[in-house]
Amino acid sequence: MFAEYSTSELLSIFAMQGVAGLILFSVFVLMALGLAIIFGQMGVINMAHGEFMILGAYVTYLTSNVFASYFADLFSIYFIIAMILAFIAAALLGALVEWAMIRHLYNRPLDTLLATWGLSLILQQLYRSVFGAREVGVTLPDWLMGSYQLTDSIELPINGLFVMCLALGISLTIAVLMYRSRWGTQVRAVVQNRAMAGAVGINTARVDRMTFALGCGIAGVAGSAFTMIGSTGPTSGQLYIVDTFLVVVFGGASSLLGTIASAFSISQAQSAMEFFLSGSMSKVLTLLFVVFILMLRPQGLFTLKVRR
Repeated sequence: MFAEYSTSELLSIFAMQGVAGLILFSVFVLMALGLAIIFGQMGVINMAHGEFMILGAYVTYLTSNVFASYFADLFSIYFIIAMILAFIAAALLGALVEWAMIRHLYNRPLDTLLATWGLSLILQQLYRSVFGAREVGVTLPDWLMGSYQLTDSIELPINGLFVMCLALGISLTIAVLMYRSRWGTQVRAVVQNRAMAGAVGINTARVDRMTFALGCGIAGVAGSAFTMIGSTGPTSGQLYIVDTFLVVVFGGASSLLGTIASAFSISQAQSAMEFFLSGSMSKVLTLLFVVFILMLRPQGLFTLKVRR
């Protein structure tokens, strides 16, 4: 497989696939961060996470059309506004879902799996009824078009660079919220001992609702970023839900750092193998590797340390 390439060609190929892997890594991080908060911090198996992501994508699509039709002079800034609206829309829907359904199912993971799977089917049908079954795309502003020529054979798309910066910014924001804020302290207290957290005056129901809403809001932003690399359809979210859960479980369900490390490992492995193998075979080999590691270390790459 490698014999037909010279050393310089192999280095160029791995560098090119490494850049592509960084873009895939950024997408994985954006998708997995919201799920890491919901699944890792709350223990809720949210099978509708992909549909919250697609809600953000559709909000971006609608915002694009509105700006193109009524605010053409401001079209260059619509994408920033669309990401904010996507976060708000997905977070509000998440808060409603937590209040109406999830709060009755805590400590019942299989029930949350079935309930959110049913919710995902409902949302898919709702999207199909409102937007139609055909996939839709958005028109990107000019400043997100084009690419930077790093070398003769390696180009870095500007929209890929934007996704990387967005993933970095959201990761740092979540880290500050979780480990340097009063709300983050309350979240971690509820995760470690819900009864004791409630006994010392923490409103656990409010913390749960805000946490679920935040995770869904991040999924909405991921959906907004997703429109830059692919078209949006009613079932597009299901294409990524498996990879997202894989990233979270492999990294350690309660560790944001583990989620980032897992996303980097999986994205780089897939990107490198996809050049030499088919896309499906690279996914199979990646999955087998992850399963093997989880057999040796069931808690994932990183685990939450708790005083006993």
